[in-house]
Amino acid sequence: MLKAELIERAGFDRSAGDDPSRSLGVRSIENCPALVLNADYTPLSYYPLSLWPWQTAIKAVFLERVDIIAHYDREVHSQNWAMQLPSVIALRQYVKPSEFPAFTRFNVFLRDKFSCQYCGSPHHLTFDHVVPRRLGGRTSWENIVAACSPCNLKKGGRTPREAGMPLLGPPLRPTNWQLHERGRAFPPNHLHETWRDWLYWDVELEA
Repeated sequence: MLKAELIERAGFDRSAGDDPSRSLGVRSIENCPALVLNADYTPLSYYPLSLWPWQTAIKAVFLERVDIIAHYDREVHSQNWAMQLPSVIALRQYVKPSEFPAFTRFNVFLRDKFSCQYCGSPHHLTFDHVVPRRLGGRTSWENIVAACSPCNLKKGGRTPREAGMPLLGPPLRPTNWQLHERGRAFPPNHLHETWRDWLYWDVELEA
């Protein structure tokens, strides 16, 4: 949503010097996204984490599509209107999540706990076709694993059995729930204190 449209809807008047980005506070206004929860108060998505820019969040509030659950200490305002920036919002209409996650680079790494599936190293990660493509191996959840560069080079175009390199675990297509559970140990870099009740990460959070 365009910032100009949001400012107009909220009653901001730039000609009067009422720029919402001038609000006082330590956190930059552009670093104040809203965590978006589904109507059942679970995150709309984890990977990527469901975050909306402050402009989109405010517009959704105006359109009565979301409820505000928590706020930042910052606010946007004009001469006759003020609003604290929402830090957590919940959709009023439930959106049914998909059962399976997208087959992406990040999701494969997350499924494999960001470690090589041959030696367990977390360094220099890339991907490996368990059954080599020359033998008909597909690029799919069931045939792609995270692998460090040394193991990838060592295995080459062979199968794990041929290379004498057994997998730490079988590559399987995960459900979204399984990735969500796996991701609790790998929180995103940007976390606000008001999000912790909704994300339930298993590590200490930092604002």
